[in-house]
Amino acid sequence: MFYFDRGDRVDVAADVFSNEVRVLIEEHGGSNPRLAVDKIMLHGLRALEAQGFEIMEGEEVTEKSRSVKGPDEILAMRCASHACENAILAMENFAREQVPGSTVSEDEIWAILHAENIRRGGEWIETRLLSSGPRTNPWFQECGQRIVQNNEIVSFDTDLVGSYGICVDISRSWWIGDEKPPADMIDAMQHGHEHIMTNMALLKPGLNIEELVRQSHTLRPEFQRGKYGCLMHGVGLCDEWPLVAYPDKMVEGAFDYELQPGMVLCVEALISPENGDFSIKLEDQVLITDDGYENLTTYPYDPRLMDS
Repeated sequence: MFYFDRGDRVDVAADVFSNEVRVLIEEHGGSNPRLAVDKIMLHGLRALEAQGFEIMEGEEVTEKSRSVKGPDEILAMRCASHACENAILAMENFAREQVPGSTVSEDEIWAILHAENIRRGGEWIETRLLSSGPRTNPWFQECGQRIVQNNEIVSFDTDLVGSYGICVDISRSWWIGDEKPPADMIDAMQHGHEHIMTNMALLKPGLNIEELVRQSHTLRPEFQRGKYGCLMHGVGLCDEWPLVAYPDKMVEGAFDYELQPGMVLCVEALISPENGDFSIKLEDQVLITDDGYENLTTYPYDPRLMDS
């Protein structure tokens, strides 16, 4: 119930709704007055409490129930990942063909991903995280009208809700141009790749999340200040529980749980040199299996940045 569609009688609508809930619970749930609620407006909360319900935390219930994907959900995620990677390929081809000798903006490049996502049955993109050149550092600057120059880096994070409503959250950095990338950029790319692959190799069912944090790969000192907000995070319909923090951000007891088969984690790396003029953004989406993990992301890392 929202004020915009119930106006000054939202309290009346809340009373009607809460009474309907009470009747249904009495018919099918017996006399148990506990009701878990995920998100609700204040009028709805107060109306449910007035009906005698003991309101319990619902977000924890929904997040944990969503954390383990069933077979159909995993199939849907595979399809969504395939569609997303094809959309990324179209965006990369456009950038590589149009940036040299042209006047193509970050927005125009990002628009290709949007269009190709919709073309493949996708839904929307939650952010605008594509930037170029010096705008990549600091990270989290939205794409805009800046004209991408030849021989510059382009970094992006899809944050894409794609086919079947499944989130595909992967990141890549590209070197666009005919010259060789700078040595410090290649070094940062290789370090970011090592970070992701080392941390990914730790993943297996039964591993405690806090132990995963303690075993994780350590970024070099010059990349610590600009590192990403987490090592990994869950993903499904959107970014989900759990969050795997860096060791210096871990709160003891907040995520004292074991990884389970069917969980899907996005493994992150943001390599932003302090006071630098570029950022490398990498991210793969990884399924926890019965005996280890499977990287669902097949999109290649830029071979020129990898110096391979």
